[in-house]
Amino acid sequence: MMTLVAFIVAIALLIAVHEYGHYRVAVACGVKVLRFSIGFGKPLLRWQSKKSGTEYVLALFPLGGFVKMLDEREGPVPPVERHQAFNTQSLGRRTAIVAAGPLANLLLAVLLYSVVNWTGVQLPAALLAPPVADSIASQAGLVGGERVLRAGLEGESDKEVQSFEDMRWQLTRGALEGQDVRLWVRGDTASTEREFLLKLSGLDSRDVDAQMFQKIGLIGPMSRPVLGDILPDSAAAQAGLLAGDEVTQVDGKPINDGQQLRLMIRQSVVNKVAATQLWSILREGRRLQINVTPSVVLEQGQPIGRIGAYVGAPPELVLVRYGAFDGSWQALVKTWDVSTLTLKMMGRMLIGQASVKNISGPLTIADYAGKSASLGLTQYLIFLALISVSLGVLNLLPLPVLDGGHLMYYLWEGVTGRPVSDAWMERLQQGGIAILMLMMSIAIFNDVSRLFG
Repeated sequence: MMTLVAFIVAIALLIAVHEYGHYRVAVACGVKVLRFSIGFGKPLLRWQSKKSGTEYVLALFPLGGFVKMLDEREGPVPPVERHQAFNTQSLGRRTAIVAAGPLANLLLAVLLYSVVNWTGVQLPAALLAPPVADSIASQAGLVGGERVLRAGLEGESDKEVQSFEDMRWQLTRGALEGQDVRLWVRGDTASTEREFLLKLSGLDSRDVDAQMFQKIGLIGPMSRPVLGDILPDSAAAQAGLLAGDEVTQVDGKPINDGQQLRLMIRQSVVNKVAATQLWSILREGRRLQINVTPSVVLEQGQPIGRIGAYVGAPPELVLVRYGAFDGSWQALVKTWDVSTLTLKMMGRMLIGQASVKNISGPLTIADYAGKSASLGLTQYLIFLALISVSLGVLNLLPLPVLDGGHLMYYLWEGVTGRPVSDAWMERLQQGGIAILMLMMSIAIFNDVSRLFG
């Protein structure tokens, strides 16, 4: 239920902001708005302004919306109202009205990121776990336990890293843009800073998923290898493990991090049979050795090991908070970075350098909406900001059925001095609908594959 409610609230809010952008600028330009609708289908609420005559509608399916303006191309317009028709406005005013929707979504993202920055958010510290063996991070010389201070792409200035998410964002940019990433770190015992270069320029980043970060080698922040809640009748319970046990070795190999321990448990299965592991643990100051035989479960068709316990203590958290000006500036930068990265990703998909499996649809969005809402208001606001940026950027694409397509028409009109002909307009609209339907089909297929595959 939470997933459904969070999804409906998110979509309705983002669509309302988008359409309000069109509406507000249209009214400011003197255009008469006949209807402002959030959603499609049967109207649930409907009222009309006595002053402006605009009808406001909240419909049954909040997956879209529209602002219907007075327009001679859609019906007869009384001569006394012709100056209020959309089609009679100057090129500049029509452009402003059309562009206002996507820009409203981008401004909403800036506002949401600003609120998060002003109020502060608890995030995992940029304390590195031991990297995956033979990964880019391990080849660069990282061993785990380092605290990342700054990070930067080649050709850019280094940026301060306040959390693990800050560092992960720089790694994502580097992987998608095919650039190496510099990390300035400080170890637990060393007081001097050291520079490490992660060579991401040769990384095949067609899929932005867990496998990409597996190749980089930095999957998550460091967490102590301590056991949490243990399920009854689980492999952990049968072995005699207790909550609070700290694992120091597995089969003689030192364990320094929860992620490292989880990986060893997963990889205990050979030929669909889990091997018994000798665990060295620390329990209330005593050192014990316990034989643990993980259970075999299937994950996406592959057999892996599980022990039925929460593995790894919560990571160290830091409060990331900015002042009024810095928070707004960081929000603006974040919105710009996400927008440009989204466009670059779309461009890479267009030329085959990135997989179309990265396109997400309504099912994935709904899933993330529910998960972020369950984590608290701050995470939900971050989710809303990200989707608002995506909606704004998507609508600026030069597809005829989107706002960007209309802006493309106006660019042609500005250059040639004449509007696009009705015949070409019809052909472009049909082509745009076909492309949009193809994108939606791919997105829904990806959703089903991710959630039910």
